[in-house]
Amino acid sequence: MESLPAFEEPLVLASQSPRRAEILQAVGWEFIAIAANIDETRHPNEDAVDYVQRLARTKAETVASQTSAMILGADTVVVVDDEILGQPRDDADARRMLQLLSGRWHEVLTGVALLRSGASPGLIVAHETTRVRFAELTADEIDWYVASGEPSGKAGAYGIQGRAALFIKEIEGDYFTVVGLPVRLVYELARQL
Repeated sequence: MESLPAFEEPLVLASQSPRRAEILQAVGWEFIAIAANIDETRHPNEDAVDYVQRLARTKAETVASQTSAMILGADTVVVVDDEILGQPRDDADARRMLQLLSGRWHEVLTGVALLRSGASPGLIVAHETTRVRFAELTADEIDWYVASGEPSGKAGAYGIQGRAALFIKEIEGDYFTVVGLPVRLVYELARQL
């Protein structure tokens, strides 16, 4: 059986995110993961789209110096009331974020960058946006969720694929964008590249 053209080229995931790795594994995309330790400080007046796309591109470019393959960089943020929520600094910050999200719609943006070095170089950067609506959360629910440790390391202090699924009322768009990798978009970009 013939493989899909986008899957024939070696892929390097410029991330140590277990969620992104699980998505690639689920669709049968062979890859290796190399961490891209970059400065994720937001630039002054940088909007969410520019921010996630810049971080995705920087991750891919950082790893490109270590390999000659197709490199995938990605980054995810949550936006509510024009405030960009990255990963919580601590439990108090996680509680603050969850209180902001409680009973409301918000957007999740994941930027992706595909970079190919070598004989036919190329770079494509894009993003996907998904809207998510949380149920009203009680203080006890927020405390329970924060105590689980799950908010740590997750944009907006929640993981839709974990315990936070209990709090999701509605979603508009690509579920995988919220998890951290809009794999359909990545596939389409790989076909272009």
